[in-house]
Amino acid sequence: MLKDITLYIYGTTRLGDDSITETQRIEIALRAMEAGIWFHTSHHYNTALSILRKAFDHDRNNLPKLIVKLGGNTIEEFREDIQKNITPLGIDSIDVGQLCIGGSLAKEFAEGGKCYEQFEQIRAEGLISSYVMEVFPWTSEVPFKALSEGHSNKLLDAHIFYLNPLQRFASNELWNLIQENKTPVIAMRTVSGGPVHKLRDIPGFAWKGYLQERAVEVAPVFERSGISTWTEFCVRFAHSIPGVIATVGSTSRIENLLEFLSAVDPVQPLATEIVAEITALHHRWSDELDIHAEPWSM
Repeated sequence: MLKDITLYIYGTTRLGDDSITETQRIEIALRAMEAGIWFHTSHHYNTALSILRKAFDHDRNNLPKLIVKLGGNTIEEFREDIQKNITPLGIDSIDVGQLCIGGSLAKEFAEGGKCYEQFEQIRAEGLISSYVMEVFPWTSEVPFKALSEGHSNKLLDAHIFYLNPLQRFASNELWNLIQENKTPVIAMRTVSGGPVHKLRDIPGFAWKGYLQERAVEVAPVFERSGISTWTEFCVRFAHSIPGVIATVGSTSRIENLLEFLSAVDPVQPLATEIVAEITALHHRWSDELDIHAEPWSM
């Protein structure tokens, strides 16, 4: 199912920003549709689905493939979440369901329980074609157990999480297993929330202090690379990591969308030593902060 995934996926979080005019948000959605790239979305992104619906209604013959974030603590809640996404969009099915599950459903997933049959039943009904597992530092134990014991191999086509120069939201233990198993990865939050120099130098620009601290360490690496834009550096970093098949980045500006598209046309890996330097930082940061963080605190 993921064999035709685009190297860059348009993230729709900014489509839910009501401080931006509706016209501007619909325009960039249409431009992304014209580019033929996949989209990533969720009903949790404020009014993003209503904007997408208007763009989709403008050109129903050119709908993008969708990765949709789906949650729930039970399979019943998960099914309800499917409807909360497809009904507003006026579609019948989802290309890729991104599992962001908790409670008893996560427990069953980790242990190889009945949820696997239920997810396959949902697939057989034509509601979802493919599954990927969303990972956070505070949820890494579930996908680690499922992957290490071989439960999730047949269901999942990839794991998906924040992966950029400042963040790697899989624990070291899970990350090492993903690399050993050559499990595909979709990297989210491509540019870490903004240009590294702004994250480093402008008070309050980084939404959390740890990002500012990490930008202090990464900015010199970016500068040594000789690459002119942070967007290009981040896209190339993601695609320099074995197993990464796509990166998801959100924007409300046409010029930024064009930067993302240019960075993958074609994508060129970074120098090995630069990638090694940043991945070593990831490993340290994960042990120092990420795995100790409270849920949703990062």
